Amino acid sequence: MSATSPSAPAPVLVLVPGVTGAPADGGAAFHVADATVPQLSVTDLVATRGDGIFETIGAFDGTPVNVGPHLARLARSAEMVDLPAPDLGVLADAVDAVIAAHEPVAELSVRVMYTRGIEGAGEPTCWIHARVSDDWSPYRAGMKVAALDRGLPTSAPATSPWLLAGAKTLSYAVNMAAVREAKRRGAADVLFVSSDGYALEGPTSTLLVRRGDTFLTTPVSAGVLAGTSVQTLFAWLREQQGLATGEELMTLDDVAASDGAWLLSSTRLAAPIAQLDDRELPTDPELTARFERVLKGGI
Repeated sequence: MSATSPSAPAPVLVLVPGVTGAPADGGAAFHVADATVPQLSVTDLVATRGDGIFETIGAFDGTPVNVGPHLARLARSAEMVDLPAPDLGVLADAVDAVIAAHEPVAELSVRVMYTRGIEGAGEPTCWIHARVSDDWSPYRAGMKVAALDRGLPTSAPATSPWLLAGAKTLSYAVNMAAVREAKRRGAADVLFVSSDGYALEGPTSTLLVRRGDTFLTTPVSAGVLAGTSVQTLFAWLREQQGLATGEELMTLDDVAASDGAWLLSSTRLAAPIAQLDDRELPTDPELTARFERVLKGGI
């Protein structure tokens, strides 16, 4: 699903040769590049093996949200996959540069890509790509979600860390296959379930569940990505609304019997789960709209 059209503003590309320090050629740490011509080698390990990590940052009316938490999570993923530690200051400046170079729009998707680089070269590759966000309004209005087995227990991060549960890697074939399966089932998205029976996360999103005046998400220890959006909402719920937040392993029955559930992401924002497989869930358009404002950087 894409909101782009022939009249949409052109994407902007920034290359970051200084992602781990000063470039060997003495050039700038980053620069705007032509997004319409090839820039990536076919021997880059991200192309041959999907060997890399990424973050997607939402920018609303030109202001990016949660840049620091996103880049900190990128550094965590880099450590998990044995990539050199990125220079987060350079990346933060490059994010600002790509947004400044893009035509002003209401919602911008900024993707930071960091790969192992050309095979045998020993130098990572990094770029940042900004484009007009997809139209997520149908999802924000409420969606049907299919529960699909991820095939791993919640103990996998502790027993099998090489499976990289909780790292945001570019090996997304399984996640995209899950979304296609959901669409074949008449659903818009997926809620992954562990092999020991607990709700986890979406392929590109974090689970948020309401139980009365308490809001819950899946523990990171279960192998889910540490959500930046859910932490933003948790802080707002606690500090501005006086409500309780926490992490808890929840079954599908727990989610279906809740007072509301959402899948959260930095560009889609808060998408209510209106139906989980064949079970309907309550939705709260007013609360969802408030979540959206908070996730855009408002109050």
